[in-house]
Amino acid sequence: MSQPSLYLLDVEGTVAPCSLTSEQLIPYARTHFEGFLCQSIAALEKKGGDLVPGDLDSDSVFHDLALLQAENHADSDQKAPHIAPHRVSAGQRSDANPSDAIPNILAYLNCLMDRDSDSIALKSLQGKVWKAGFESGKLKGTLFNDVPHAFARWTSHARIAIYSSGSASAQQVFFSHTIYGDLTSLIAAYFDLRVGSKNQFASYAAIAASMQVAPHSVCFFSDAARELDAARAAGMDTRLICRPGNALVSGSGHSTIQSLDEVP
Repeated sequence: MSQPSLYLLDVEGTVAPCSLTSEQLIPYARTHFEGFLCQSIAALEKKGGDLVPGDLDSDSVFHDLALLQAENHADSDQKAPHIAPHRVSAGQRSDANPSDAIPNILAYLNCLMDRDSDSIALKSLQGKVWKAGFESGKLKGTLFNDVPHAFARWTSHARIAIYSSGSASAQQVFFSHTIYGDLTSLIAAYFDLRVGSKNQFASYAAIAASMQVAPHSVCFFSDAARELDAARAAGMDTRLICRPGNALVSGSGHSTIQSLDEVP
């Protein structure tokens, strides 16, 4: 194909080691969620708020907690920890304060992480915890060494976008605190599961539409064959990238590369 107008990339196993989430980010979230919840809900109680959706900002911790509670109530797993409704109405507290919910919220978050869930609420809350970790210097975005060079090369003639199951805000924080410095000036857009499942072609069509490009002018990179299948079904060109530590994929029908250096 001719040079793409958009390079679309997965994160883990593509630009970062496949162990990034399991060995760095998830353990950090498990360790720091309790303090984060205590601090956030203490602020909520002080304001006299509640854990239900209302006129809350879509990026707020409290919106995430309300969404988490809704997901919990819809969860079909009977063994999952239950988060009971906790409210604090204007000037008058109910018998149960929001802080009483912290143990079950924490237990449910750990349950979701054990399942490797794609919960939107979990991803957003993780992103907020990781943001603090990256900004404090306790976390660093580990990338393969070909990534910054490829990004710099590609931006001379095209745009770059990221599509990951991690929240868009978490992606942005990650790329602003990499071991190679801040790469966000090279990235035009970030997409997460709010655009749809990574295994559905409609998600890739939506990304192309959002970026105002034809699907055939997009090249998508991933280590997951099902994601590549979906992108190809949407009309995109695809590259299966084989990194150290990735699961072996054979017979996928996608062009295979070992490094981004192989792509002009």
